[in-house]
Amino acid sequence: MPGTNARAMEKARELAADGVIFDLEDSVAPDAKEGARAQIAAALGHGGYGKRELLLRVNGAGTQWHDADLRFAATLPIDGVVLPKVEEARDVSASDAVLGAAGAPLGLSLWCMMETPRAILHAEAIAGASARLAGLIVGTEDLAKDLRARPRPDRLPFIPSLGIALLAARAAGLVALDSVYPDFKDEDGFAAQCRQGRDLGFDGKTLIHPRQIATANALFAPEPREIEEARRVIAAFDTAEAAGRGVATLDGKMVERLHADAARRLLALAADIAERDAR
Repeated sequence: MPGTNARAMEKARELAADGVIFDLEDSVAPDAKEGARAQIAAALGHGGYGKRELLLRVNGAGTQWHDADLRFAATLPIDGVVLPKVEEARDVSASDAVLGAAGAPLGLSLWCMMETPRAILHAEAIAGASARLAGLIVGTEDLAKDLRARPRPDRLPFIPSLGIALLAARAAGLVALDSVYPDFKDEDGFAAQCRQGRDLGFDGKTLIHPRQIATANALFAPEPREIEEARRVIAAFDTAEAAGRGVATLDGKMVERLHADAARRLLALAADIAERDAR
């Protein structure tokens, strides 16, 4: 959400989103940066965002606003800071140092946007650059420009980059979020991209419009059939383990601990979603 859009920041208190990103970067004009900081501080001061994760996207390293944005972030009641156009591990460590010097709590996380070729090539180093890191966010809009890629419904030009970012995130134990889909009126295209993102292994998707929230929530959530199957997998493995066996058989398929662990993770996610929906 643009930090200059007071109406959007107010409306976000009622949206069924897991997180809200207050933006100081691309959506805010250069002469409006300071005013945006004031509006964001006022919105956060009023509270009312519930248990949504609150993040601030700052201006990128090398810009005249970067360090001031980080010092500003250190004073806010937020959960994390989104760093745009990260290209190297030192971009992350330098931002971490500024936050620390400004008195940011240890729990204030960092999220890195992976939106350039250099970022993808340095993904492993970036993912391990700071103890504050919580996740990687792929940005295919900027990446498309640098790659000179043509848009395709299947995102074929971006599959290597999506995979590398996802691998780096998983190796470092981080969350991985898929890129935005800019045509918010194209519901079928957006749904298809959500399905692809989930199939690849992403935890969720970044969004640019409230009308995209319901679809993203539905398509990244476990389906009822998946929940039932997970329960059956866990039951089969637990029964086998209780009998002293390390492997079970279910519907003619082998079930090992890794399958049971994945099933437990899916059920935990379903429980978290049910708790959110009950609020």
